[in-house]
Amino acid sequence: MTRYNPREAEPKWQAAWDACDAFKALGPHASGGKPKYYVLEMFPYPSGRIHVGHSRNYAMGDVVARYKRARGFDVLHPMGWDAFGLPAENAARDRNVHPGAWTYDNIDAMRGQLQRLGLAIDWSREFATCDPAYYRHQQAIFTRLMDRGLVYRKTAKVNWDPVDQTVLANEQVIDGRGWRSGALVVQRELDQWFFKITDYADELTDALDELDRWPDKVRTMQSNWIGRSRGAVVRFPLSQADLTAQFGDTIDVFTTRPDTLFGASFLALAPDHPIVKALAADDPEIDRFMHECARMGTTAEEIEKAPKRGVDLGITVRHPFDDSWELPVWSANFVLSGYGTGAIFGSPAGDQRDLDFARKYKLAVNPVVLPPNASAEEHVIEDEAYTGPGTIYNSRFLDGLSTDEAIERAIAELETLKLGEGATSYRLRDWLVSRQRYWGCPIPVVHCDDCGVVAVPDDQLPVKLPEDVTFDHPSNPLERHPTWKDTECPTCGKPARRETDTLDTFVCSSWYFLRFTSPWDEDTPFLASDAEHWMPVDQYVGGVEHAILHLLYARFFTRALNDAGLMNMTSGEPFAGLFTQGMVTHETYKSADGKWLLPDDVDQGPEGPVEIATGKPVTVGAIEKMSKSKKNVVDLDAFIENYGADAARWFVLSDSPPERDVEYTDSGVEGVWRFIQRLWTTVNSLPDGAPGPLTVAGDASGEALDVRRAAHKALQTVTDAIEGFRFNSAVAQVHDLVNVLRKYEPVDTSGIAAKAEALGILVRMIAPFIPHLAEECWENLGGEGLVINAAWPEAESALLVDDSVVMPIQVNGKRRTEIEVPKGSTQDAVQSQAMADETVQRALEGLTVRKVIVVPDRIVNIVAG
Repeated sequence: MTRYNPREAEPKWQAAWDACDAFKALGPHASGGKPKYYVLEMFPYPSGRIHVGHSRNYAMGDVVARYKRARGFDVLHPMGWDAFGLPAENAARDRNVHPGAWTYDNIDAMRGQLQRLGLAIDWSREFATCDPAYYRHQQAIFTRLMDRGLVYRKTAKVNWDPVDQTVLANEQVIDGRGWRSGALVVQRELDQWFFKITDYADELTDALDELDRWPDKVRTMQSNWIGRSRGAVVRFPLSQADLTAQFGDTIDVFTTRPDTLFGASFLALAPDHPIVKALAADDPEIDRFMHECARMGTTAEEIEKAPKRGVDLGITVRHPFDDSWELPVWSANFVLSGYGTGAIFGSPAGDQRDLDFARKYKLAVNPVVLPPNASAEEHVIEDEAYTGPGTIYNSRFLDGLSTDEAIERAIAELETLKLGEGATSYRLRDWLVSRQRYWGCPIPVVHCDDCGVVAVPDDQLPVKLPEDVTFDHPSNPLERHPTWKDTECPTCGKPARRETDTLDTFVCSSWYFLRFTSPWDEDTPFLASDAEHWMPVDQYVGGVEHAILHLLYARFFTRALNDAGLMNMTSGEPFAGLFTQGMVTHETYKSADGKWLLPDDVDQGPEGPVEIATGKPVTVGAIEKMSKSKKNVVDLDAFIENYGADAARWFVLSDSPPERDVEYTDSGVEGVWRFIQRLWTTVNSLPDGAPGPLTVAGDASGEALDVRRAAHKALQTVTDAIEGFRFNSAVAQVHDLVNVLRKYEPVDTSGIAAKAEALGILVRMIAPFIPHLAEECWENLGGEGLVINAAWPEAESALLVDDSVVMPIQVNGKRRTEIEVPKGSTQDAVQSQAMADETVQRALEGLTVRKVIVVPDRIVNIVAG
């Protein structure tokens, strides 16, 4: 038998699939009543070329898509490109090309690579988010949400990268520096556009309980990001009567721990709090502190890491529960203006930040929560705050209550005194979507001196990006363009100015899954009937790095679009099932001069790895996620050229549970290649004239029946494994079945029929995983048509039940051997067979059997002395 040759087989079968539009989704009007199934991998950013590490999530989604198709579903499995973003603009600057040309060239290259993988994708639905035909509808969505009051513009503090000249999201600030430029980020106040995602904070939180097919860790991350907190707003009366006209009667604080109010020793305001700004005008020390804090990043992580610093504002407030108790008011660098009211009360014994601040500035530390089993006389706070539950003490009317009881009692007292009330606060902030860059979706508004901000009407969309831009300066090319921003007001016709900010690229990915349901429609972002048919996405696959922002924004968008009347989904959830796959990892290599090396640049010398170009020793580093920056990537095209697409698919699905990382090794790849050849020879081991792959060998007995039983058990295991996203378990089961079939050499027609049936099951089982090889095997077995059009086999329940059981035999508590007996055998029959076993007889030599205990179908215990 010749060896399997993927270079010939894979193009052949991909052409056959294309010829019959095998993977085209039919939709609600042509499916003939088939149930729908929508499977989607997070669409890629066209940054260059795909490596083997990228292929894992596409392979997983493809297994599900092909399996569901075989189970009779009308499957929607589309592909598109998340094509806007700063990397394209940087490439334009570095390579002197237009971002569009760079992006579309990458799309062409990456599309070709994905097609070589043999993915079961409906390519007729492909689009890129940088296509005007796509972002035209995104602009229409923007104006629709603007009409609903879900879009607004305000002056806001932002992270500003002075090198890239753009706003950065908090997640793009790393150790206080821009993620790309490395420049120290500063805070600036700019007029920015926002989506009112906070309007949906409660709904987004409550609905997490319904997402039972999402990983628990992702739901927890989303819940923490929204950060709904139950607590109280506490009003601290200002002590200085002369300040109340300027600042009001009280300073309001939100807290989740009103039970610790008697532990308060100070108030702290955010550096940009209105009171701080006002006082800074006449106090150079406060002004200097405020400006120093403005140079910090705005992320909670950066503020948390920074040393705790503050300035005494020189004013005091009275404690709400004791009019004679005055507390100093400070400004502190760890207080965020965006959380609660931008003010906190410091209770140092119960909060580590407050304690660090109090120790630094010699402020009082008053313990008020007694830990369980602690003594009030002995409990002392030194360098570590106690943040857990306990019993309240040193707190007057709250003494003796648990922390939960004290929270409610404190709130009740605040409401009685009219100095506070119960309240809910959120960590979630409204979504800042303005970006000062060119390669993004233009925000469809104009600024008119007479009419103000005016949305561009639908019949004037899209607002297209100009082609003639320059990137010789890092600032926004749209702002510098000589004519593009000059236009007419759609309302009054007078000269007006276009908005030069573009939308955050997360907006593009917040509704693309809806566009896939009807991407050819020119009049609407998507047809409501098609969206309602296909949504929600039944299975979404992608990296956990998108667990918060992308998924949260998409959940917001589906709700907002529902409320805007663009569709009527029964649930606001876009993704019914979510799977976050692990990464493909590889060793890292550095040359003698400290540069990262590709695996192909390294060879194994007699004394260790060396750089091929220089022959110098190479430093082998950590095993890390494949990444272009560290060059520990394996090119997908080169891999396919050497081993074929099926080997790439089988490798990334085989060694580890799909939620965990899998390490790329040459030995692992060689093992996959050897298995593919073993499988090929096994399938082609039937004699000429053998029955076809849909044979049912119902009259098999003996060894032939054992082969049938092994095949049907494997089928059930693989079916359950695919349904449960345990692809590595399915792969292992296929290995086991191939081993059984390799050893089986039938001697009669019944045996040949049993092996033919088993091979037919095997080939249909592997079709979602290694589809090209499966087609080649199906053809050689005499299967009719394409294996992708063959129905998924059904396991015979009778063959899943064993007729016999293996029972271990123990002599005086020590296992000696085991016997195989018919299932349900009588105790006498089991005892007789056990006592006749040679191993048992040797173990009983010189002993007298005193008792034989038979646990039916489980175990035999022999007691002898």
